[in-house]
Amino acid sequence: MIAQKGVVKPIQVSFISTYPPRMCGIGTFARDLAEGVSQFIGEPLGQGEAVRVVALSNRPQGYNYGPEVQFEIQAQQRDDYKKAADFLNLSDTDVVCLQHEYGIFGGEDGNYILHLLDNLTRPVVTTLHTVLKEPTPGQHETLKAVCNSSTFVVVMAQKAVEMLVDIYGIPREKILLIYHGAPDVPFLDPAYTKDQFQAAGRQVILTFGLLSPNKGIEVAIEAVSQLVDKYPDVLYIVLGATHPEVKRRYGEEYRLSLERMVKHKGLGDNVIFYDRFVSLKQLIRFLVAADIYLTPYHSKEQITSGTLTYALACGKAIVSTPYWYAEELLADGRGVLVPFRDPEAMAAALDRLLGNPAERDALRKRAYQFGRQMVWNQVAGAYLTLFQRATQQRRRSTVGWRIRKQTDEWHSLPEVKLDHLRLLTDDTGIYQHALFTVPDRRYGYTTDDNARAVVVAVRNWELFKDDDVIPLLKRYLSFVHYAFDKESGRVRNFMAYDRRFIEKIGSEDSHGRTLWGLGEAVAAAPTKEILGFTTQLFQLALPACTSFTAPRAWAYSILGIIAYLKRFGGDREAQRIGTELSERLWKTFLDNATPDWPWNEEIVTYGNARLPQALIVASNFLGNERMRETGLTALRWLLDVQTNEQEGCLSIIGNNGWFPRGGTRARFDQQPIEAAALIDACYEAYKATQEPEWGDAIELCFDWFLGQNDVHQALVDLHTGGCRDGLHAAGVNQNQGSESTLSWLLALQRRHKLLHERHFASGKEKS
Repeated sequence: MIAQKGVVKPIQVSFISTYPPRMCGIGTFARDLAEGVSQFIGEPLGQGEAVRVVALSNRPQGYNYGPEVQFEIQAQQRDDYKKAADFLNLSDTDVVCLQHEYGIFGGEDGNYILHLLDNLTRPVVTTLHTVLKEPTPGQHETLKAVCNSSTFVVVMAQKAVEMLVDIYGIPREKILLIYHGAPDVPFLDPAYTKDQFQAAGRQVILTFGLLSPNKGIEVAIEAVSQLVDKYPDVLYIVLGATHPEVKRRYGEEYRLSLERMVKHKGLGDNVIFYDRFVSLKQLIRFLVAADIYLTPYHSKEQITSGTLTYALACGKAIVSTPYWYAEELLADGRGVLVPFRDPEAMAAALDRLLGNPAERDALRKRAYQFGRQMVWNQVAGAYLTLFQRATQQRRRSTVGWRIRKQTDEWHSLPEVKLDHLRLLTDDTGIYQHALFTVPDRRYGYTTDDNARAVVVAVRNWELFKDDDVIPLLKRYLSFVHYAFDKESGRVRNFMAYDRRFIEKIGSEDSHGRTLWGLGEAVAAAPTKEILGFTTQLFQLALPACTSFTAPRAWAYSILGIIAYLKRFGGDREAQRIGTELSERLWKTFLDNATPDWPWNEEIVTYGNARLPQALIVASNFLGNERMRETGLTALRWLLDVQTNEQEGCLSIIGNNGWFPRGGTRARFDQQPIEAAALIDACYEAYKATQEPEWGDAIELCFDWFLGQNDVHQALVDLHTGGCRDGLHAAGVNQNQGSESTLSWLLALQRRHKLLHERHFASGKEKS
């Protein structure tokens, strides 16, 4: 039953979505639905409390929203989701309507939205704008958790209902099909508005929507080129601005390629691009003017399309590729389907309709009649009925991959803040040192720190998909590239503030760290350009490590090589060198370790945990269980000798004397780089064994940063995201240099990743 105007029980609804003026199809949908609901309730949108919006922003300065937007979430700020839940819980909201699409939320696979849902006390109706047939494990668990936390789930195609049941295990009774909404437009002759576009007397084909490479416009242009001899007056209008995310990453590369194609084919009089984000009123004029609406999309896995819905509801003759939503909406003679990427078939279908007005009109009428159920007042009425049902049904308590007793752990874990990292970074790279929190230019830069910064930047992008970190990543990669000397095949390490390297060849360790940074960047490159750059530089820098004699240089090289092989597993040279270095490192343990000193050297110095970490990682790569046990044994011993027996906190081997075999370990100066390396190593041990002891060890090492240490003082500055340079007997070193700050960020990122994986594993067990 659909609610009727005038008989709607008063209800207060809050929408969570992107929202205009941000250019986003989901935001437009949310605005139109909110307006439809407001009209039913009888309260103009933005002039009362019945309909409110929580808007997702992708930029710190936000947007100039209308008065209906009463709360704004910065998508990449995890705490904002908890604050939004608190805001909604304290409001008069009866029901929350969430618009879900992975990419609009922060976190891995958009999982930050789960922090909001987990703390919300109101029933939730979620509209799914994407349902994937072959999701990644993270996408699967995130969507399943969203659905389980929702009272009802709305989809826009029957195909999505079946996939949610069969693939995601969502109960059929909580899934409802409500079609995408569309404006209520009279059934008008296309000639009615053609003169407004200087198209009077011409046959018009229209495609509209935000432009991106998956829209297949190049196929449509090729099809039009095959029609112009027979229909010289045909006009193909491509309406819509380039998608803002595509434009931000790639500029207008796609649109310019299309314009070049039009020019090359001599179609300047037959193809027009309107590069703008038009108002609804303008859009309707374009739609009315079209004789044929064309969607040449490439992807089969498209479960909804607002543009296709609009065209159908306006009574257009439609030609489309057979993506899921089009197959469903255009069934029973409501449109014509043509194969993907087949301009000949598309041209044949367009030819048939252009040359047969009677068939075209029959398609139009069937489309318009079916589309009457999609006009916004019908859709809004269906949603209101569902909202009323949701308020009467107790919200389900299933929590997907989350365990409620772990919720506080999410909120007690600090945010990954890059403020101090940005302060330490100039247009050359990251400074080596700081005086308190002020960058100290006297000591310039090192490749060591810039290579570590590459790892921090790429891991940050991998965790949060926040593109704001990409310029930082490019800056650090640029430094590393400049540090590489092609003649020697080695990197230089120390650079003065005047951008002159003060050595011809850097240390083996600095080269190993460079390979580590490049390998991680290859494995998780955020763009194809960065992937190409880092792959090429990694391959140039790789051969030198075979001549190294330092075990830590081997270890860093191994970590970089195996990260690189995650992307390019078939690279035989990288396989060979990785195997050779792993066996060399392992042999130093076999030759020197004893039961009471399971270490490969006569003194334990710096960067210690990277050695067992490399063995553990390499053992997985090589399938060598004995190598893994060697690494695990050494790592357990490192933790044991670095634990304060009286207080049970981490007590790192200090720089002031290290720990010689048969001697006494130095208690100070304790360095953050050691705690970060231990966390990374324990993370790899946890992944390899799934033994809880390694998770506990990570928490032990992580708490060292927060004050659980020998002097009971925190090293971390949670306000800036910086970290102090070390522990002395008299307290912490107040300077916040790059090595310490990068070490803290590496540790915090690993902690975030582990926590997500633990929750993810819990969800798999529950489901």
